[in-house]
Amino acid sequence: MKVLFLVQKEQRAILDRLYDGVAANCECDLRWLTSEDQRNLRRYFKREVQVERYDRIVFFLRFKQEIRQVAFIRTVPNLVILEHDAYQNYIPCKYTGKFSAHYRQLPWARVISSGYMVSERLRQEGFDAVFVPKGYDEQLLGDQGRERDIELAFVGSTNSVAYSGRKALLDELGRVEDLVVTRTKSGEDYCNTLNRIRFFVSADVGMGEYMIKNFEAMACGCVLLAYDQGEEENRALGLQDMHNVVFYNSIPTLQEKLRRLRAEPELARRIAENGRQLAVSRFSFAAVGRSIVDHMRPALRPHPPLSAWQRLRLKLGI
Repeated sequence: MKVLFLVQKEQRAILDRLYDGVAANCECDLRWLTSEDQRNLRRYFKREVQVERYDRIVFFLRFKQEIRQVAFIRTVPNLVILEHDAYQNYIPCKYTGKFSAHYRQLPWARVISSGYMVSERLRQEGFDAVFVPKGYDEQLLGDQGRERDIELAFVGSTNSVAYSGRKALLDELGRVEDLVVTRTKSGEDYCNTLNRIRFFVSADVGMGEYMIKNFEAMACGCVLLAYDQGEEENRALGLQDMHNVVFYNSIPTLQEKLRRLRAEPELARRIAENGRQLAVSRFSFAAVGRSIVDHMRPALRPHPPLSAWQRLRLKLGI
């Protein structure tokens, strides 16, 4: 299977290993699109792409740019959309409902979503949606076996509207526990910091799926204290409370479980190790990349023939 994989050149997250994981499992033509390329996909395709050469064309681009170019995207054959932010379709934010509206105009495209329940809800709306979770970069992140001198911490952003619930919970927890909230550079600095943390607080409040930080913290040997996203999401990921993760849905619940873990360090050690093993076996970018390719292989829904006007615009690049 020959795949054209279009990704963002300017992206804060380091996802190179994910792209390697995809490329290792198919004949992959990986292209890094600049912001300018993403703003004018019609021109980019006219200049750089022969669509007939590919069995699948995968978009992993900025949603903000995709929704502005539906007329062109409707002409792209064998389209697969990889999406890590479709949870915003179902939470109060500027993109509420906009993913559904976008996919409604592309009913033949396959959507690979990083949330199990998000993919379920999209399927219930009639879309060809499948689930592949987020993961972590196994070449950048891992358990170093070092002393953990930060007991309770969160590392990451709390600034955007989508993270308002995260910030509120961390602020509340910080009033009753000695919580460290910090940010680091990606890569080595981030890995070193995670390896200093005993209990990593994941506060994905109201998101309906687990963000990438959960898998990164597990891989680095932290005990993951995760805001509970629900039984079905947890089952799909293999997450089990007090076995490989610690779930909470309120500050009092989190504090109660923390007290037990502090009193039973061997239990905490086992949870951390079980979580690390799960992350290594299922959520490395090598494993996630392989799953992405497996989910794009089955036949796509039929794409309707292009109109004479669409064919003319493609030929002229207008």
